[in-house]
Amino acid sequence: MIPATQASQIYYGWKIVAAILFILTFTSGLGFYNHAIYLNALADQPAFNVQSVSFAVSLFFLSGGVSGLFVAKFVQDHDIRICITVGAIIAWLSLSSLALVTTFWQLLVVYTFLGIGFAASGLIPATTLVTRWFQHKRARALSIASTGLSLGGVVLTPLSVLIVERFGFATGAPIIGAMYLLGVVPATWIWLRPSPESMGLVAAGNSLRAVPLAPEASAAVHAADIALDQVPTTAAADGMSFREARRERFFWCVNAAYVFLMLAQVGGIAHQYGLAREQLTEAQTALAVAILPIASIVGRLLGGWIVDQMSIRVFAFYMMILQAVSLALLAGGFNVISLCIGLAIFGATVGNLLMLQPLIIAETFGVRDYAKIFSVTNLMTSWGTATGPALLGVVYAGAGNHYSASYLVAAAAGVLGIVIFLAGGKLHPPRR
Repeated sequence: MIPATQASQIYYGWKIVAAILFILTFTSGLGFYNHAIYLNALADQPAFNVQSVSFAVSLFFLSGGVSGLFVAKFVQDHDIRICITVGAIIAWLSLSSLALVTTFWQLLVVYTFLGIGFAASGLIPATTLVTRWFQHKRARALSIASTGLSLGGVVLTPLSVLIVERFGFATGAPIIGAMYLLGVVPATWIWLRPSPESMGLVAAGNSLRAVPLAPEASAAVHAADIALDQVPTTAAADGMSFREARRERFFWCVNAAYVFLMLAQVGGIAHQYGLAREQLTEAQTALAVAILPIASIVGRLLGGWIVDQMSIRVFAFYMMILQAVSLALLAGGFNVISLCIGLAIFGATVGNLLMLQPLIIAETFGVRDYAKIFSVTNLMTSWGTATGPALLGVVYAGAGNHYSASYLVAAAAGVLGIVIFLAGGKLHPPRR
């Protein structure tokens, strides 16, 4: 019999979700959305320009993708909190060092380490942790936790703009670096726990039951809990090995599709500040860059509910279509209204496509080798995220320092991603 006080306790997994949301607010706001600010601040210096800094931003994503393979291996074998902490320290030092770079090679080194720190403290450990704690309502948990990805852009990106404008980049960069460290590390050690088992508990559906710490008792109690809650053991709770997953056509098609989808998305985000400056004042631009992340939050929260009501594949297809349409609208450069509408639609797709990627992987291949599968997915996706900012920067320079052609290229990349995604066929549940 389960004591009433114990049964009424809040499932600790939701506390994990809240902590991840808080942490991702800082990692994404200062390490992802802020690239547009860093790009423009550095491009104003004599040693750099938009094209060279765009290349450094691309290196950030590439280094993050490669290091993600090692991050995945580490979080499978060690405490996730150590990984996040080390990543936050590396990111703090890298962001602070941006104020000191004076040559191109120094910029590349700093951005390489920033990418490593971002990968170790960001999405791979965060989504791995959520999938460990949730077998059911995983879509909702991921949608809430990943809201931090957009909340950082709403709260911290405008704040970063003000810091840089008020104190200058030389002083502002170390302040931003310190914000990253203080926003991530304390929350990691106060609230995060590596798994339900690390607390002497076992996850059974969405309720926790106390489990004796003695190893010989764990299996029996675990079985009793599952029977009590009528939560059967399914293939989804185990899933495919990495070797099995990579034999699936869907694995390669969804990853290849996300290469082009993220090329379009990250390229568009990295240059949104410059795009807005073509039509707006500095003060208006600071407000405009908040439209995308606000729309991303609203879109992701709605998406987390919608994806429980319909096919993930169909919902993802709609989001991909909207992303291509929004980028084409931004490329038009019609007026301030079309700019704001385009950023809002783009933001709604950003939130959902970022959420859908780990969700599709978890739902299709299970959690057995999730960290390894997602790290490979993340590496492949990094080819797109790395290419996006640099490609749009090159097109920008070739088009006479105007962004219309850049965003048309991004829209075309999004369309190509849709075609490849559809070629993957339907999602298949993981086998036993």
